[in-house]
Amino acid sequence: MGKATDKATLKNKIEQGQVTAGQSFIIYKRILTFLAPYWRLGLLAVAAMILAAAMQAAFAWIVQPLVDGTFIEQDPAARIWVPFGLVVIFFFHGLTSFGSEYTVAWVGRNVVKDIRQAVFEKYLRLPVAFFDRSSPGMLLAKLTYNVTQIQSAASNAIVVLIRDTFTIIFLVGYMFWLSGWLALVFFGLGPVLASIVNWANHRFRKVARKLQTSVGNFAQIAEDSIRGQAEVKIFGADRYEADRFEHINEKHRKQQMRHTMIKAMSQPLMQMAAVVSLAIILFLATSDRVMETVTPGGLMSFITAMLLLMPPLKRIVNVNAEIQKALAAGESVFEVLDEPPEPDFGTTALERAKGEIEYRGLSFAYKPEDGPVLRDINLRIEPGQTVALVGRSGSGKTTLASLLPRFYEPTSGEIRLDGLPVTDYRLNDLRRQIALVGQQVVLFNDTVANNIAYGLPHPPTREQLLEASEAANARDFIERLPQGFETTIGENGVMLSGGQRQRVAIARALLKDAPILVLDEATSALDSESEQLIQDALEHLMEGRTTLVIAHRLSTIEDADRIVVLDQGAILETGTHSELLARGGTYATLHRSQFAE
Repeated sequence: MGKATDKATLKNKIEQGQVTAGQSFIIYKRILTFLAPYWRLGLLAVAAMILAAAMQAAFAWIVQPLVDGTFIEQDPAARIWVPFGLVVIFFFHGLTSFGSEYTVAWVGRNVVKDIRQAVFEKYLRLPVAFFDRSSPGMLLAKLTYNVTQIQSAASNAIVVLIRDTFTIIFLVGYMFWLSGWLALVFFGLGPVLASIVNWANHRFRKVARKLQTSVGNFAQIAEDSIRGQAEVKIFGADRYEADRFEHINEKHRKQQMRHTMIKAMSQPLMQMAAVVSLAIILFLATSDRVMETVTPGGLMSFITAMLLLMPPLKRIVNVNAEIQKALAAGESVFEVLDEPPEPDFGTTALERAKGEIEYRGLSFAYKPEDGPVLRDINLRIEPGQTVALVGRSGSGKTTLASLLPRFYEPTSGEIRLDGLPVTDYRLNDLRRQIALVGQQVVLFNDTVANNIAYGLPHPPTREQLLEASEAANARDFIERLPQGFETTIGENGVMLSGGQRQRVAIARALLKDAPILVLDEATSALDSESEQLIQDALEHLMEGRTTLVIAHRLSTIEDADRIVVLDQGAILETGTHSELLARGGTYATLHRSQFAE
């Protein structure tokens, strides 16, 4: 509980731009943990960066013998070794700079790849309830935009922070070695520089958080409009959607410009503070006291070191903006990685279930404050039985079926499979026992063959594909496709009709050969011809399997072994079709209503 409270507090502070340096370090440290597999290359890059920084200080140092030895004293030896020294210094500086930047970029790209993979795999392990409360556009933005922002913290930011920090250290050390009191004058404006950095830190983080939110928002609007493009057209909502997108797009532009404004302001402020220091030193350098202690070459070397300090200071301020964006993005991504996965504490292996299902005193609520969706459900289904769940919309039929594969966990009570609580089984073993065919078929932008074989541990043979598609009444239309089973069917099977998609889903369930089958209104949205083809395919699919049928059309479940009537989350009556009609209760009323229609 304490850790969860700490994370919530940290999140609120980040959103308000009130994160301390220590809290920022915690987030940054966590980003850097992804560097662990590449630590050898990282050490090599750090060594190269330190050498590159040393070359900067070496250039400032060589200015003194260049001026004093070559121009003033006209030392013949200096005329030879100083130019040679300049070439050596810049050669090693270029070599170490290239090595460090390329190595860190390689490591950074791998870190981003690893984080993105970790987030995607975490999405696959999160419970259904997480996706119920999350925006798909926001989740996609976390996986794409936010993860990409982290690269700044894992690559170029490291180069700047290490190389430029050591550059400043070496140059400052050299400046104090030349003239301690001149160096003190230069650094008298240090508190001014620190205050500018602190101000920029606060603003950068706050704006970065808003930027990421706006990216998720317009990604969601774009996804809704693209997915529902037919509804947009038929309802003439193109202007409405365009205005919605314009509002979010403009908000994102303003946040980007605010970020740019802060970045643009911080740089000249830093430079102005440094230039004021330079002007003071140039004024003091003409005094007799300075001329007695520092040679002209030494003074030029000191000024060169000062000028060489400007670019690293500027880069550190610039990279600060990237780091703040990366930290905000990292916090957002780590929210996902910290989400508890689906509970899977079962230890019992299950090869193939017999199919005996029992609901014992089961109740369930999506949100406690909204009240229960299911109330004290007691239901036993024998192996091989077909049980139909009927009732008005919102009666709890789909929820009852969704609890069997543990998409959700009951509020109270339990579900048993073959005499054991479903929580005793390993989650993958449990779900391997269940096949699902729903009204809203989900297909993938892949070939027909890969959609039918989806999730199988081993690729099926050609004969198995043909047999499953034949039993699903799908083989004829599949073979008429341009590339047959190798035809790519588009996002969610857009190239297929509704009936064809259903038959591909049935072929997929047949090939899985699970002992338990859940049919969720699998024929409710089809024309009569397609419905008949699918009913024939479903009969093949239901043979020898325990089947839960969620039905709206009562005519499709008249042959079920048992019909369970639900209303407001409770079981009102059970029995066969004829028994329930004779009883004259809720089922008989629903049946008369549909027959009249």
